[in-house]
Amino acid sequence: MLKKKPSRARKLLLPLAIAVLLAVLSIVLTTFDASDTPTSTVPGDQLAAARTRLEALPVKNWASKDGYSRDQFGPAWTDNVSVELGNNGCDTRNDILQRDLRDEKLESGGCKVLSGTLVDPYTGKTITFKQGRETSAAVQIDHIVALSNAWLTGAQQLTPEQRRNLANDPRNLVAVDGPTNQGKGDSDAGAWLPPRKEYHCLYVAKQIEVKAAYNLWVTRAEHDNMTKVLNGCGESDPTSAAPTTTAPPTNVSYKNCDEVRAAGAAPLRRGQPGYRPQLDGNGDGVACE
Repeated sequence: MLKKKPSRARKLLLPLAIAVLLAVLSIVLTTFDASDTPTSTVPGDQLAAARTRLEALPVKNWASKDGYSRDQFGPAWTDNVSVELGNNGCDTRNDILQRDLRDEKLESGGCKVLSGTLVDPYTGKTITFKQGRETSAAVQIDHIVALSNAWLTGAQQLTPEQRRNLANDPRNLVAVDGPTNQGKGDSDAGAWLPPRKEYHCLYVAKQIEVKAAYNLWVTRAEHDNMTKVLNGCGESDPTSAAPTTTAPPTNVSYKNCDEVRAAGAAPLRRGQPGYRPQLDGNGDGVACE
């Protein structure tokens, strides 16, 4: 008995169904990526603070690079610092990986992050991290103010302890896509900004915060580009995200002190929802002051 050949209509139906399925899948994935991309908005009060700090920063030419080496900022990722997460028994690199990665898995009884997922703020890409000689470099920890740039703009006048703090201060560190970090090198905001434009405002605000905290200066090109970026930032109403007066949920969890402050929960005291020792840099029972 001869088999009945598929009709022309049925032949056309299968490719059409596949095309529709791919289109739906694309929409789902795009929505997922957008919702998972790290926040890039700067609340109005923080934006105002960034502008005020920038205008207070001295504008100078670069200092000499003579004497610069990575060693001037202490051993890489040392825990021997007096900033947030310092002296907590974990090295700084793994502290930041724990802060910035999602679904991270740690070495049993230790600090080392073995795997996790990063939604990269610089590119918006989702990156799978796996600890290993050939794989770890996919995610790198960027110094938002590069150490060599810090040296050129005043860090050589800091004490060794202050430079060690600068190199390990969570405010100056973020986990990002490795190749993108390599492309940045030691550039300042006058020469380089993250590929993802939506992150420019927050990136520049963080650079300004670090430079102000460590009494560094900016060059004219750096200052002008920072001003241009901040002038293009949309102001958000800080009261719109203000917490309600109801008691916070007992299972609240914060990745870092930025989240604590954004939620209006700072400072956190031992025993309060969301408090954990990793947020309490000096162990005095008060985190994110």
